[in-house]
Amino acid sequence: MMQGLLKGKVYGAATVGERGQLVIPAELRKALNIQSGDQVMVFAKLDKKIISLMPSKDFSRFLERAEKVISKLENSLSKKN
Repeated sequence: MMQGLLKGKVYGAATVGERGQLVIPAELRKALNIQSGDQVMVFAKLDKKIISLMPSKDFSRFLERAEKVISKLENSLSKKN
């Protein structure tokens, strides 16, 4: 189970403050180009107790691409019918 989790790079530990705030390690912020004030999407797999973060700007691009792929699939299916 841990093998899949550790396929990426470990960027260190972070401490949750009393207000629930979490500081993302500087090296990871730099690698993902996360600036002060940027928003991140927070995902969780509760059954495995895993939390994932993704910069909102990257998630938006992912959704835009997914929308284009879905549209192409819908067009292709409607042409077959």
